[in-house]
Amino acid sequence: MSLATLRRAGILACALAALFAAVAQGALVEVDNLVLHATGGFQPQRLPRHAYAPIRFRGRLGIATKDGSQPSPLRQAIVDFDRDGRLDVASLPTCPPERIASVSTEEARRLCRGAIVGSGSIEIQVALSSGLVTTSSPLSLFNGPRLDGRPTVVLHTQITVPATQTYAVLVPLEKRRGEFRWRATFDVPPIAGGLGAISGIKIDVGRRFEAGGKQRSYVSARCSDGILRTHGRFTFEDGTVIDGSVEKFCRAE
Repeated sequence: MSLATLRRAGILACALAALFAAVAQGALVEVDNLVLHATGGFQPQRLPRHAYAPIRFRGRLGIATKDGSQPSPLRQAIVDFDRDGRLDVASLPTCPPERIASVSTEEARRLCRGAIVGSGSIEIQVALSSGLVTTSSPLSLFNGPRLDGRPTVVLHTQITVPATQTYAVLVPLEKRRGEFRWRATFDVPPIAGGLGAISGIKIDVGRRFEAGGKQRSYVSARCSDGILRTHGRFTFEDGTVIDGSVEKFCRAE
């Protein structure tokens, strides 16, 4: 990508952050021919100021083009979560990706039922000789095995166009210091033999469970400053990078 394009992407990243903060229903960002639409939120919005309470997080990412062509494939998504968010995997069962690497969604959820932490869907556009085909498949999120001592999540889906292919991708979760507490890094594998590109992702994350005689939650949050922030950085095969933050208001109790 040229320096001019990099500068345009940087300017648009600033616009992305502003739009995310200002528009409750999400943001629409354009970089050259690429169009990215993102929405997200959490429930409940009323949270303790100092203690942590269980939440559910929902997010949606849409990727399209102005001219209706197939978008450049997403190669990496890095998502950072607010320092007021907390992840708890104590005694939660894990699901190694190799256990579900060749099974259907229903079978994966049966084999790793105790490790489910979220669900959703993934939409793929596949370039075939007959034209562009859009297909949607269920997405499952499992608590994964530790990697270098850190927690992970396993994303599982099975697509059927142009042939049946199963994906079980290990996503590392890194605890960090500063404004953001946790970072998830999703390296996107080639889809449909390189013919496919992600055009949409929906996720719903949240799991209550019992460990050590106590009720726990996979994701929890507090409201220390009235805002919960999420930061995303999306890198595409053609070199385009879109970077920005979402700010959602919370009410402290």
